[in-house]
Amino acid sequence: MPTILATVTQLDHSASQGEVRGHRLIIDRPEAKGGQDKGPMGGEALLLGLGGCFMSNLLAAALARDIRLRDARAEIEGDLADAPPRYTAIRMRVHATCEPAAELPRLVKIAERGCIVANTLRAAVDLTVECID
Repeated sequence: MPTILATVTQLDHSASQGEVRGHRLIIDRPEAKGGQDKGPMGGEALLLGLGGCFMSNLLAAALARDIRLRDARAEIEGDLADAPPRYTAIRMRVHATCEPAAELPRLVKIAERGCIVANTLRAAVDLTVECID
């Protein structure tokens, strides 16, 4: 199997820069936690990564099947626990206009099964994905 290499490098006292395949993401803490709020925290980036991975698979599934998908949006919520800090549950709600509309649940299931991040997290947290019409 291929290996993906991501590098995270310190920028200053609170911020770091992640890089993968030439793409960059600034990761920081909010000011209330001693940061400068230059970007999302790592845990927030994890939720974005889940949504981005899922959305990529959703769009590819629709395109491969000649299904018209518009205004697709994934809303991801994570429930936090304190000790140790972690997500105890993650919920994703998927909204989209799909033609034909009956195909959206099937596309969501295909995207969920193809999502590397969802497949990885599912073994670690109570991860659910929900299709919202």
